[in-house]
Amino acid sequence: MSRDLVLLPGLLNDHRLWAAQVEALAPLAGCLVADLTQDDSLAAMAERVLAAAPPRFALAGLSMGGYVALEILRRAPERVERLALVDTTARPDTPEQSQRRKDAVALARAGGFDRIMPTMLPLLVHPDHLALERVGGVAKDMARAVGAEAFARQQNAIMHRPDARPGLTRVACPTLVLVGSDDSVTPLERAEEMADLIPNAHLEVVEKSGHLSPLEQPGAVSALMAAWLRQ
Repeated sequence: MSRDLVLLPGLLNDHRLWAAQVEALAPLAGCLVADLTQDDSLAAMAERVLAAAPPRFALAGLSMGGYVALEILRRAPERVERLALVDTTARPDTPEQSQRRKDAVALARAGGFDRIMPTMLPLLVHPDHLALERVGGVAKDMARAVGAEAFARQQNAIMHRPDARPGLTRVACPTLVLVGSDDSVTPLERAEEMADLIPNAHLEVVEKSGHLSPLEQPGAVSALMAAWLRQ
């Protein structure tokens, strides 16, 4: 059965984050990678995705994309056939996290945007993947393509996200919770928390991967998402 699959990128990511999955899952799903660069709130991002999406679809989001996925689920649960939450969390920002985001936006607007991804990258990916063009190089290229102004919009949306945990018990569709074994941004315990709260959720850990698992371990992530689509 062919499905429609909407893929949501993370902060400073574009369609290249999901390129391997779009190719690998083509026999199972027609894929739409959403643009999350135009809006400065999760609500606006969710509405833009819903306006472009098919009437019913499978939905997968990484990090910020996961926050948007949960916002879509709050707004239009009847349209989401199945859900994949990839390297993300249902928790809101802490005050310290929000302050770091504000500082990063201030740096970007002061002309330091090109320094942001090289600084972030060691926190985002497994050490073995830093020097790989298909991981570190692509991450830097995506960041440059997104740019400073969209980065500021995305950070505003992220820091004002709600606590999504209370709504997780109402998720009724088949759900995959996937996390890199070495994700230090949204670590395993955040994934376990979501999987424990969502009825019948399935938790998968991708070995030797940080926060950008679709780039870092494309084969493993694609295989797990294929199994999820076949459920």
